[in-house]
Amino acid sequence: MAEQNTPTQATFQEVQSERQDEMFSLPNVVGMGYANKHVRGEDTGEPSLAVFVSQKLPKDMLRKDHRIPTSLNSLKTDVVETGVIQAGVDTLLEAGPMIGTREERRQDAAIELLRARIRPVEGGYSVGHYQITAGTYATAVIDATAFPGVPQRYYVLSNNHVLANSNNARIGDPILQPGPYDGGTVPADTIARLSRFVPINFAPGTSNYVDAAIAEGAFDVLDREIYWVGYARGGIAPALNMVVQKTGRTTNYTTGRITAINATVNVNYGGGQVARFVNQILTTNMSAGGDSGSLLLDMENRAVGLLFAGSSVVTVFNDIRYVQHLLGIRIA
Repeated sequence: MAEQNTPTQATFQEVQSERQDEMFSLPNVVGMGYANKHVRGEDTGEPSLAVFVSQKLPKDMLRKDHRIPTSLNSLKTDVVETGVIQAGVDTLLEAGPMIGTREERRQDAAIELLRARIRPVEGGYSVGHYQITAGTYATAVIDATAFPGVPQRYYVLSNNHVLANSNNARIGDPILQPGPYDGGTVPADTIARLSRFVPINFAPGTSNYVDAAIAEGAFDVLDREIYWVGYARGGIAPALNMVVQKTGRTTNYTTGRITAINATVNVNYGGGQVARFVNQILTTNMSAGGDSGSLLLDMENRAVGLLFAGSSVVTVFNDIRYVQHLLGIRIA
């Protein structure tokens, strides 16, 4: 008997590319990616085309032409409820401003730790463009062309929506640590100036790869070390079920597991702006508003992704390989 051919990951990606516009036209669909199929909450280990929905509804509540097929081009699908996926800074506003004096707020010091002022700045701490709320400082980086050699410039790495105010910034704008929401002011807390960013394209039908930016600062102010994690080294491609870690301004140190790769997702930036991102990484929930910009690493401290969005169910990361390439930087 001839052996049955097992579809490769490349085959799943080809079918996803062919059929995802069709899936996005269905109600509640916010994304699609390559993931293991789950049955009654258990990972079967069987690859599938995961279709992410903001809300999972019973079949009898959906018209037949609005139901997600059980297979696409003979490849099994899996309907995964993720909630609405949002960029992770604007959600800080929903909680309202922090109140009380600094000393009163120290009563909850464990939560407040990474919102404090620190020099040199470490990965995981609060940072932001002077006109936003606050995000997270990923780590310090150099120009890719400076390796091997003597770097002439040193940069903060984080998201476009953290350092470049979602495209609404000018090169040279001040970057504060801590971010404005956490008490940072100009000029006392200026640690860097916006250097370059990858624009986010919000036009329908267009795709983005990263929400990323860098800001130039002084060598003695920017540290490569990440609080509670250590130093990032190199980079590695994401893989399903990879155990990962991050340190971020809001939820501090968290671990999780990669649940989907090669994901295409629609991300809500507030004010009616939605951007589509391709080739993204999804993990179990590892974050909250203000963690945007956190560096995702495996348990050997190899860089995997850059946190930029999520929901109460999942966290979404840019693939760090695209971040480095499009910004022309090197992490380690």
